[in-house]
Amino acid sequence: MPFHLIKGSFHVVGYAPDGDSIRFQAENEAHWARLSGPPASLNARRHAQLRLEATDTLETHFRNMHQPLGQATRAMDFLLHELNITEVQWDVLRTRISAANDGTEGYVVTRNVEQYRRPVAFAFAGAAPETDGSQLFLDAERLRESVNYRLVEAGLAYPTFYTGLFWDLREAFVEAVTQARAASREIWSEDVTNSGFEVESVESISERHVIMPKLFRRLAEYLEGGGSIEGFKQFLEQKAEGITVLSAAHFTHFDTIAEVDGNRVKMTERPENLVFAG
Repeated sequence: MPFHLIKGSFHVVGYAPDGDSIRFQAENEAHWARLSGPPASLNARRHAQLRLEATDTLETHFRNMHQPLGQATRAMDFLLHELNITEVQWDVLRTRISAANDGTEGYVVTRNVEQYRRPVAFAFAGAAPETDGSQLFLDAERLRESVNYRLVEAGLAYPTFYTGLFWDLREAFVEAVTQARAASREIWSEDVTNSGFEVESVESISERHVIMPKLFRRLAEYLEGGGSIEGFKQFLEQKAEGITVLSAAHFTHFDTIAEVDGNRVKMTERPENLVFAG
């Protein structure tokens, strides 16, 4: 299935973007209807909330929690810089952007809308050579121009794959994260997803440990109920979240690649070796 190219502009004023999501206004809203899945949700300003494909940055706000804000904020700043959004000002509480030079030109390459009605997209700054609304086959060379790829290349995002992403595009992300990890860029100088980390309280994952955001979100959900980390593995078992371990071509569930030993938690597979269902 080919991708659709949709031209438009990126917007942040009045919003609280993070490193892997941003608002986008299509020049021609009719193009959203060409995507598979539910209709894209547009707010009163006709902006759609994008979900950047294959890219997961540290959380700045999830269930009133966050991950270490230094790395999370750098990812957001990088995203805005790549999309040519400048002169950003936040409100007093730093919960919303109050002013910015936004509405910058760009385009998205997308095929579908996910369950929360966000277009799953590769985002690009500047003008596209193709006609607005045209279909194209996205290859690895073009992918490397996307903000998605550049976030992973810079070591500011974890590659997080879902069913449906073509293998050649996935391999390009694997190449990028392999190089970023080898160079200890940004998150990779602190990441403890696979080496393991102690979870003594919510602050352990919000203030101290840099881990894959997918794992953080599951831990945050679990820790909302209080208590010890002892029951986290059972919590994951009950969710039965499907994954495929690429190196083994094996379909299983998230709990099988998570280990809990006392207060210590880790994932036994690297993020780029997993494809999540959904």
